[in-house]
Amino acid sequence: MDVPPIPRRAELADAPAVAEVLISSRRAAGDAIPPGIHPDDEVRDWVRTVVIPGREVWLTEDAGGRALGVLVLDGDWVDQLYVAPGHTGLGLGSRLIDLAKSRRPAGLQLWTFATNTAAQRFYLRHGFTVAETTDGSGNEERAPDIRFVWVG
Repeated sequence: MDVPPIPRRAELADAPAVAEVLISSRRAAGDAIPPGIHPDDEVRDWVRTVVIPGREVWLTEDAGGRALGVLVLDGDWVDQLYVAPGHTGLGLGSRLIDLAKSRRPAGLQLWTFATNTAAQRFYLRHGFTVAETTDGSGNEERAPDIRFVWVG
């Protein structure tokens, strides 16, 4: 990747690409993220009917238009932040979280699973702090999670 891709606002036509990044990234995470409880078709429909129309969605693509990273903001929440398999460690996630900070300078919060230690290191490195830990009873996967906050 010679020139770093610049994120752009996703449109409804981008819904399939956004959904594929979410699905493939989660699958590639292995045991770091609990398996999704919704079939892929439900995730695709949710992205098309809920996420793109109702949230602030940013998409990073390579020069050929292949989706590499997705950031979804919902109020002051980082609702989703995923980088496509094979493209982690290249600064795409950092670029997306910096974009989130610039869009929400008053602060951000997000959840990550307790098993996702790579995500925890990433958010700590980017100035987030642990605000709360849970036993997972409040999420669909019923997996322990951690709420991180960044105070702008």
